[in-house]
Amino acid sequence: MTTALSGALDALAEVAGRAGAGADAARAEGLALAAALAESATGAAADWTSASPGSSTQDFFDAAVRGRRWRGAPTSILSELVARGSGEAVAYAGALAGVASAACELGEPTMRVIGNASVAAAAQLHAAGARPDATVRTDAGAAAVPAVPRSAEQERTTEADAAVAVRPLEELLAQLDGLTGLATVKREVHRQVAILRMEKLRSEAGLRAATITRHLVFVGNPGTGKTTVARLVSGIYASLGLLSKGQLVEVDRSELVAGYLGQTATKTAEVVASAVGGVLFIDEAYSLTAGEHTDQYGREAVDTLVKEMEDHRDDLVVIVAGYPEPMEAFIATNPGLASRFRTTVAFEDYSDDELADILAGLAADSDYELAPDAVDAFRATLSGTARDRSFGNGRYARNTLEAAIGRHAWRLREVDQPTLDQLRTLSADDLSDTPTSSEGATA
Repeated sequence: MTTALSGALDALAEVAGRAGAGADAARAEGLALAAALAESATGAAADWTSASPGSSTQDFFDAAVRGRRWRGAPTSILSELVARGSGEAVAYAGALAGVASAACELGEPTMRVIGNASVAAAAQLHAAGARPDATVRTDAGAAAVPAVPRSAEQERTTEADAAVAVRPLEELLAQLDGLTGLATVKREVHRQVAILRMEKLRSEAGLRAATITRHLVFVGNPGTGKTTVARLVSGIYASLGLLSKGQLVEVDRSELVAGYLGQTATKTAEVVASAVGGVLFIDEAYSLTAGEHTDQYGREAVDTLVKEMEDHRDDLVVIVAGYPEPMEAFIATNPGLASRFRTTVAFEDYSDDELADILAGLAADSDYELAPDAVDAFRATLSGTARDRSFGNGRYARNTLEAAIGRHAWRLREVDQPTLDQLRTLSADDLSDTPTSSEGATA
């Protein structure tokens, strides 16, 4: 069981080594992704620890928490490779897809894991500008988990030959404008671009420019596109010449705070160092000062963050995100934060129409197509779903797709040679926990 994951991790480390990203960091990233994909499978923890000597079951679940963000978005190392235009980005994305495929074999295969793996693999390949060339099969059925799109040798270039590929500003803004919903967010980002562009032009002309902070506060409920927009902002700032690389490093409290006082400062500084040249995105940043500010570890992280922001003010942007009220309290806890975070961008919840569009887009990215009755089924489910603080917005759509892919694999489990349409089409039954028609192979 662990042979597949071990081999996939070896392949990932090899590509990372060629790209100068660090084999150990790549292995840790791959292990986190595999744990996040397979955490619901019975026996997965034991198989995972066998592929990670010295690890425990608790390490598996801790890794799963770290890796969940990569189920629908590129990993940190892949983001950096894409941002700097590395010729190994596609090969690394393909190796991550291999890790996703191997995760399907941890423990007892389930439909949920297959769906998780398919969406995650597609997200990695999509981020690198690659498309899946093949699928793999698991014991649970046909799963659209992409294989490595091309051989590593075909993609290989030396880092000396890989020029930093800064995407054109117009292309990035067009991608922003093409996102579903987020009208207020789009206006604010365009406004920031205009201000920062003018500041840069005035400085180049020898004129005095006002001190304008580039750091941002994103407020909104989970799944409202904050990470996606942060990734675009990193590219936009790099295109404007304000950042040298444009990568996004996404972290939360657990990746900034250590177990002992004194260690937290070092841990936070190391995270900031990995983000220099790009954007450091801190999700649920208010957790650093929760508990009426009695948490010394969180305060140490904040103090270190403020110092590092000043030390790297010319080549680092920090975006902090979370719910509106807690974020307001968080910024008020430290004068250094209040002086550096002056712009707040509000992310509204998605409407039913917007969520249907997001689901269709996610399906297309994974080479699936929603049948009309599947869209109707999704809308019907949305109409009966409470929109409280725990509602996942875009994550709800992604989770729906992951579950649908698993049911689709089960529905076709006895079809030896499914047609292309059968492989691609998700039906209403695939989006429902209680199918209205037979779950057999006739669909």
